[in-house]
Amino acid sequence: MLLVIDVGNTQIKAAVFEQNTLLKKEIIAYEDWQISLKKVMKNFSEISILVVASVGKLEKSDFLTLDSGLNVYFITRESKFPFNNLYASPSTLGIDRMILASGAVLQFPKKNRLVIDAGTCITYDFIDSNDNYLGGAISPGIRLRYESLHNYTAKLPLLKKEKPIDIVGNSTTQSIHSGVINGVSFEIEGFINSVLDKNDNFIIILTGGDAVFLAERLKNTIFANPNFLLESLNQTFQYNNND
Repeated sequence: MLLVIDVGNTQIKAAVFEQNTLLKKEIIAYEDWQISLKKVMKNFSEISILVVASVGKLEKSDFLTLDSGLNVYFITRESKFPFNNLYASPSTLGIDRMILASGAVLQFPKKNRLVIDAGTCITYDFIDSNDNYLGGAISPGIRLRYESLHNYTAKLPLLKKEKPIDIVGNSTTQSIHSGVINGVSFEIEGFINSVLDKNDNFIIILTGGDAVFLAERLKNTIFANPNFLLESLNQTFQYNNND
């Protein structure tokens, strides 16, 4: 039994897997991450391996203090991945994007894949049917857009995510919701259409914290799975340990 852990910029996501079956998922705050993980391990005493990927503040040494009986496996750029990395600056490619690309290749063989991760940032990752990672794009996520409008203007309020009533906002509040949510939706649709114009045999995977919220607003046929990074982390570990 595995406990896979995704250490992000703002929170930690953890999931218990038995083979490829997800048994439990937790979203954990940084301030009490050790207590929360110990509770999970207490409830699932058969956990023997921690599989960790981090773009945040925690390193492998932090997890070694949890339980001396656990094997801690960190997924890094030196791990084995099932694709050819053709990124012009491979040393700058985030480990989270590499894991998403890995999951896309392992779950959807012989297809062109576009993985869209709608979280703190929105990342786009394109892996072709020959398993070549070609790159993608990075833009601000929904929360960052709301915060930017508030932080870099004198009077615009800080709002929480909400579906806009109409494309034309009839108040400042509704104008902000329309600009942020419709702006993100139009961006994603535009990126998808641009890639689809040049490629066929395509699978589009939408994941991240805002995946479910955005999925119903997108016209293109997509595979929406908010747990795709955790599943991909588990599968990447299995890929590295199948020899």
